Amino acid sequence: MDTVTGAELEERIAEQRTGAGDPRALVGELRRALLLVPFDAGGLWTAELGGVRWICGFTNEDALARFARARDTGDGSSSGRSWEFAELRGARLLDEIVPAMGVPAGIAVNVADPDGAMLFPPVVGIVPDAVAVDAGEARGGRD
Repeated sequence: MDTVTGAELEERIAEQRTGAGDPRALVGELRRALLLVPFDAGGLWTAELGGVRWICGFTNEDALARFARARDTGDGSSSGRSWEFAELRGARLLDEIVPAMGVPAGIAVNVADPDGAMLFPPVVGIVPDAVAVDAGEARGGRD
């Protein structure tokens, strides 16, 4: 399986944000991409918003560093804290880790980049149907 570079995923995100992208192609790029996911308290870094647990993933070390600086000091300067991270393929995050979380979960990519961030929510077509919050709707209300 080919590995999508962070730059390729960033390009797809930029296309989607302008309304010119294909959502299915964007999800495909995410599945092939390797994301940097920081560790926090022995697990993957996540944040909760709107009843969804978001795994924070980054397309490259610069994007992760911007996030780390914002988290460390709140003003973008460096605290000198060392951040550990895993490099995980998007497909593994979507197909294995999200379902194992036991709560509605998705992936938030490059969350420290207001013009380049993208959320991949827990819906049919992104995560497995068994953990998609809209799975009943996608089947016409039949569970």
